[in-house]
Parts: sequence; C-alpha cells; structure tokens
Amino acid sequence: MHGAQTAVRWGAIADDFTGATDLATNWVARGVRTTVTLGVPTPGELAALAGDGGGGDAVVIALKSRTAPVAEAVGESLAALAALRALGCERIYDKYCSTFDSTPRGNIGPVADALMAELGTGLAVVVPSFPATGRTVYRGHLFVGDQLLGDSPMRHHPLTPMTDASLVRLLAPQTAHPVTTVGLDVVRGDPRALRAALDGAGGEGPRYAVVDAIDNGDLARIAAATADHPLVTGGSGLALGLPARGAPATGAMPVIPGHRAVLAGSASAATRGQIDAARSALPSRLLDLAALRADPAAEVARLTEWARAQWADAPGTPVLVHSAGAPEDIERRTPEGQRPAAELVEEALAGCAVAFAGAGARQFVVAGGETSGSVVRALGVRRLELGPALAPGVSWAMGPDAGGTRYNLALKSGNFGERSLFTSAWKELG
Repeated sequence: MHGAQTAVRWGAIADDFTGATDLATNWVARGVRTTVTLGVPTPGELAALAGDGGGGDAVVIALKSRTAPVAEAVGESLAALAALRALGCERIYDKYCSTFDSTPRGNIGPVADALMAELGTGLAVVVPSFPATGRTVYRGHLFVGDQLLGDSPMRHHPLTPMTDASLVRLLAPQTAHPVTTVGLDVVRGDPRALRAALDGAGGEGPRYAVVDAIDNGDLARIAAATADHPLVTGGSGLALGLPARGAPATGAMPVIPGHRAVLAGSASAATRGQIDAARSALPSRLLDLAALRADPAAEVARLTEWARAQWADAPGTPVLVHSAGAPEDIERRTPEGQRPAAELVEEALAGCAVAFAGAGARQFVVAGGETSGSVVRALGVRRLELGPALAPGVSWAMGPDAGGTRYNLALKSGNFGERSLFTSAWKELG
C-alpha cells in the first residue's frame, strides 16, 4: 500500500494562495518535490511545467476561490483539474482551510461535488485536521485548540463566520450527497476495518466521510487507508500522513536583496496578536479606510512615501501596514451601501505591494488568504519555489514576475504562525 502511494503524482487545488503554500510546505517536509502555480496555468505555462519534469512529485494550483461566487469557484476548480490531469497527476487533493471556512452555499461542497463527478469517484474523505496548528476533529466536530470551532475566534470572521463545529451540519447544506462520519475508534483500530468503513461509506452512491483525527498518527492511518482514492479533501494536515519520499530539500533558497514589508489584511485573532507584537519593533501604519474610500490612490501614495522614509532612515528594517488591531476596525467602518471594507483592504494592500516593489521592496510577509491572493496577483508572480519553513504551514518562497523580477514571499493564513512571526521571519533570510 505504501509503495503504491509513493509512486503516484499528486495534484492539488487550493482555494486560496496561503492554503497552497501551506500544503506545499507540508509536502516538501515529507521529501515531496512540489511546485506551486498561482492561478490555472496557461498553455505556455503548462508546456514549461511539462518540460521541467512536470513540476516534480506534486503540483499545487492556487486559486482565489474561497469566497468567490459558487459557479466561478466550481469553474476555476474544474479548469485546474484539467490542467493537473494534463500534467499526469493521478491523485487529486482538494485543499480548503483547516477551519472549514465557507458559508451554507459553499464553496467547499459544490467544488468537491464537481471534482467527485469529474473523477468518477463515489467517495471523498473530509479531513480538515492539522494537529500542529491546533485543528483536530473528534466525533465529527472540528476543534480549534481547546475550543469547538463555533466557540473560537472564527465565529467573528468578517467573510466566513463559522458558528457551528459539526462538520456534518456544515457540509450538508452545501452538497446533495450524504455526509457520514468515521470515528476515532475506527481510525485507530484494525486498518482493514478503516478501509472497510470507507468502502462502505461509498457503497451506495457518492458521499462524503468526515474522518476523526487528533494527531499525526491518525493522519498517517487515514492516508494509508485512502492510498487508492483518486480524490481526498481537507486541510493540509493530511499531507503529513504520507510516507516520506526522502529527506526534505536542504538547499538554500535564493535571497532577493531589497526592502522588506509586512502587509497584514487579516483580522484574525492570531494576526492581531502578531501585529500587536510587531508594532513595538517595526514602523507601522493602520490603513485609513475613510481615506481609502475618498481617494484610494492617494492613500497608497501616502503609505508609499512613508515607507520610503522608513527604509531611508533604517535600511533593512521591515515596515508594517495592517488593516486591523481588532475585528471592529473593519466591521464598524463599512457604511451602509458602501463597498465592504474587506474589499478596500485587499485592493489597498495589493496597491501597496506594487508601489513598494517600485520603490525597491523585494521581500514581503503577507497575512491573510484573500490578501495574499490579491498581493501576488498584483505583483504578477505566477510560480513559487518553496524555501525554509517559518512555522507549521508557513514558509518562505521565491517567485518571479512576468518581467523576471524576483521576490521572496511568505504567504501566511490569518490564523497561522507564532506571535513573533512578523519580526522573526526575516532571520531565515539572513
């Protein structure tokens, strides 16, 4: 079983850019040579990937589809699947957030339904567990640390507030297929019983099986039991259950000289803590949403001139631009009938990235999945090479834009990373 598992090529479809680098980081840690493409590859990019050994043992296609309209998310995911199959990927990993970020309409269920239909499989496991970051599933309920998901800070997420912890109740409104559970006692029992439980779950037509997992040993058992499944769905933790294909790469990633910046668009509790810890050490500015509504270009220009002054006074010191010290900083400043503040934040930080790059910035830490997608797209980066890990699910990467200008990028989920990350991340680059 393990031998068969190590022989196949993986393809992954991630619903945001931080999720893509999160999954790639875990694969690289298992010795899996992994390429990340940002957006569905063009025919030319597909040809380049094929000529470069197909992208290694695994290819992750990063989409910005987590909060996109359902039809758009499904269409992009199917296009990504077609690209992965063209590259010869034999197994597909449908990657979504370990906190199951979604709404009753989707997009987790509709995307998984479409992939299941296209691949002709009758079962997909649902495994958001990532124990290293405190995400575990027990009795079909998702925990964030010691809290049920619905009691965690995710309850107040501005785009996808998660008010329930039952994965069955969360997924059921998003899919026409039945949703079953596989308990921890089965996961930790006879491996044949686990495989039989999964085979039975898919024996009466397409369906999903929410599988308990509270440590990496559980993930390894699930990975072994699903070794012949064409599709798995979940957070990036399940990748850690794969048998290692070799030692992680140890070669140093190129460090691109230039100014440094932290762009934090997330209002999550983890990111707010990281902002609070960094403000005493780094020059920082809170986005002025009123100014953005009045004249976004002028506000970006103001921030760029401020950043230039900081770099001139203290070369090598990162600047920090952030959207929130508390969720209310965004929520309470969205006047009725106006564009959501979250959209303004994404556009402003993407604009800052481009303007900062024009001023010589080449190293960016970006916090928040939606923000990371906007920033990387604005910079025109389409492919990433993974580098040193900074924390579970977070690593440095390097990628060029269309003109060949290269950047070092650390794309961080809003909920990931140690409190000191915005100041400690730079030590890995020297």
